[in-house]
Amino acid sequence: TSGYEEAAAQGLIAGINAALKVKNEPPLILDRSLSYIGVLIDDLVTKGVDEPYRMFTSRAEYRLLLRSSNADLRLSSIGHKFGLISDEQMEKVKAKQQAILSLKKELEETILCPSESVNEKLKAHNGIAIKEPLSLARFLRRPGINMEIVFKLTGRDSKYSFEIAEEVEADIKYAGYIEKQMREIKRFAELERRAIPQKINYQELSGLSFEAREKLSRVCPHSLGQASRIPGVSPADISVLMIYLEQIKREKADS
Repeated sequence: TSGYEEAAAQGLIAGINAALKVKNEPPLILDRSLSYIGVLIDDLVTKGVDEPYRMFTSRAEYRLLLRSSNADLRLSSIGHKFGLISDEQMEKVKAKQQAILSLKKELEETILCPSESVNEKLKAHNGIAIKEPLSLARFLRRPGINMEIVFKLTGRDSKYSFEIAEEVEADIKYAGYIEKQMREIKRFAELERRAIPQKINYQELSGLSFEAREKLSRVCPHSLGQASRIPGVSPADISVLMIYLEQIKREKADS
């Protein structure tokens, strides 16, 4: 049902969870906002496959956060927890995180003042002249401006690696979009936290459409979030599920 990389991703998670099951520990579940592996597995479970599955970036709702350049920042702590990342590798990731924070702070706190020499340099790089003081971070958000130009304008050589500078540039330039996606992830997480008991008989739930009963019975979603992504399950069906879960919660509280 998948290509080499897709199959390897499933095998990796299957191996980790087989080991965890032997130890009677909870399974590792990567959600859609954290990794492409999470997107892949969630798609296969909730949507099924009628043809070979390929992991395209367009399948991920939060692909602005799932960049190849920050995969180590997103996933190394998980890998380290399960013994897949060494202490030495983890220290390198922590050093990278610290360098990113330091450079961001430096750009936010350093002010670029308008002057004849600064504006001449800007013209040389096809940039628009500045008329008022602004932070380097704000300046970096301008179209056509990159970290290389920022360092040249300030007359300093970067003490940070290209990898760090590139990551900070992406974070700063797309800050508005990233913040929007973080808010969406927060809402997404609320649905993911609403667990659905695995012993529900969906056929007995009045209010659900016939298609929703069939799909929910087949997939047996673990959360409202997963249920909402099943093709054929409508927002109205999710509302019925939410009401049912609230009833279960009240009954447990009363008993």
